Amino acid sequence: MLVLSRKAGETIWIGEDVEIVISEVKGEQVKIGIRAPRNIDIVRGELRQDVSESNTEAVVKSLDILKQSNK
Repeated sequence: MLVLSRKAGETIWIGEDVEIVISEVKGEQVKIGIRAPRNIDIVRGELRQDVSESNTEAVVKSLDILKQSNK
């Protein structure tokens, strides 16, 4: 993992297409802006975790239903 220190107004580039802009720093909260092509999905980490967990639950439920229907 790369760890960088940035101040408000400074940027970070990821590849040629993605720019991260530090817009504000207040205490422990950092506000960022992201400029990226529309074809790149940008999802907050906690939402990605929730979706992953929901998908896992759905698969388990589907497997349980299949097992019950095969009896």
